[in-house]
Amino acid sequence: MIIWLASYPKSGNTWVRAFLSSILYSDEGINDFSTLHKIRQFPTREHFENLVDDFQNPKKIIANWKNAQDKINLDNRIKLLKTHHVLCKIANFEFTNNSNSLGVIYIVRDPRSVLLSLKHHFGMKDLDEARNFITNNNIWVGINKSEKYKNKATKIPTLIGSWRVNYLSWKSKIKNYMIVRYEDLVENPQEEFFKISKFIEKLMNCKFDEKKINNAIDTTSFQVLQRLEEKGFFTEQGQGTRFFNSGPNTDWKMQLDKDIIDEINLKFKNEMIELGYL
Repeated sequence: MIIWLASYPKSGNTWVRAFLSSILYSDEGINDFSTLHKIRQFPTREHFENLVDDFQNPKKIIANWKNAQDKINLDNRIKLLKTHHVLCKIANFEFTNNSNSLGVIYIVRDPRSVLLSLKHHFGMKDLDEARNFITNNNIWVGINKSEKYKNKATKIPTLIGSWRVNYLSWKSKIKNYMIVRYEDLVENPQEEFFKISKFIEKLMNCKFDEKKINNAIDTTSFQVLQRLEEKGFFTEQGQGTRFFNSGPNTDWKMQLDKDIIDEINLKFKNEMIELGYL
C-alpha cells in the first residue's frame, strides 16, 4: 500500500521527504540525502515499463495509473511515494484510490510564496509567467522534449493543475488524510514533525525513537539542506541555480506587485481563507 507525500510543486514536499527518509531508512535519523531515493516520485517511467510502449502519450499513461500502482503493491509492503500530481479522474481512470493507497500527507504552502519559488525553479522570465502557471487548471509537465516546463525527475506526463485544483483534489479523498502547512513547519518544526511521525507510526504500525526524530529535525533544517546542496549531496535541482533557494525567507509582500497579489487573493480566496492565508 502507498502512503503519498502529495503537494503542489515548491511547497515543502522535499523537506518532509528528507525528514521521513531519515527516520525510516537511516540508523540514527541523520539526514545526508543518502536515503532520499528510497521515497521515490510517482509517476516515473520505471513505473510504466512493460505497461506502455509510448511514455510520452498521456492517454496511455492515464489508462495505466492503476496498473502501475498495482505493480508497485505486488509485494504487499507499505511504501511512501512523492507526487505533485492532481488526484483526478480522467475518462473513468482514477489517478489512485483507496485500494492502492493507505494514506496521504498533503503539504500546502501560501500560493504567493509558491509563485516566487516556481519562477526560480523553472527559470521563468518574469512573475507574470509564474502567475499564469499557478492559476492554470490544466498545467502538465513532462509531456515531450519541447515542453516548456520539463519534468527532469519523471520525464512522463504529469498533471499538476493550478494551486487550487491540486489542493482541493487531494482534500480528504484518501481514507487516512493529514494536511501540513509549510508555514507551520517553519514556525514550529518540533511540533509539526512529531505530528507527522505519529501519523506514519499509526499507518505503518511502528514506533520511532524520540532521539532519532530530533536528529532528523535538526539535520533537515533549511540551512542544513542548503549546505548539503552546496556540497553536492543533493542533485534534484530544477532549472534555476539552486533548489533550496530562499525557502522560509521568501517575502512575497516585498517581491510581488499589487496586481499579482490581488489576483491570487481573488482566485484562491476561499481556499486561502480556509487555510489561514487570508
